[in-house]
Amino acid sequence: MKNLKGLFVAAAALFVLGTVNVQADAQTIGYVNYKTVESNYEFAKQAYKEIDTKYLELQQYLMDKEKQYKNIESPINKKNFEDQVQKDFKLKNDEFDKLKLKRAQEVENNILQATKAVAADKKIDIVLDYRVIFTGGVDISQDVINYLNSSKFKPAKK
Repeated sequence: MKNLKGLFVAAAALFVLGTVNVQADAQTIGYVNYKTVESNYEFAKQAYKEIDTKYLELQQYLMDKEKQYKNIESPINKKNFEDQVQKDFKLKNDEFDKLKLKRAQEVENNILQATKAVAADKKIDIVLDYRVIFTGGVDISQDVINYLNSSKFKPAKK
């Protein structure tokens, strides 16, 4: 019984000491709603509008080619036309995919850069996605949006 009490006292002392260390090392936690930031970031809106425009151009290209295809009489000419359109479309689609990836990376990098700057300014040590926070923390989403859309923000050049 004495050993059990001694063990209990030792465990309680370790817990108290551990709590003191945790409090001494406590870090400020912030969180960001990425989708909210992205949807309110002017550059992201423009980038996604550019992507939508290119997508519509691809669709229009296919509709125009379909009309042309219907006017071709010869099966050989139809086959040649199909082959050429497939090659052209593949090139256009590859360019579209590269643009989409490039713009998405630019938006993500800019948001990350701005989040780091806002966190440093507010002396926040850790920034998480809002979905992992149950309670507590500091929401810096609006601050990140304001910073991104301000003249203070200078995106990093690649």
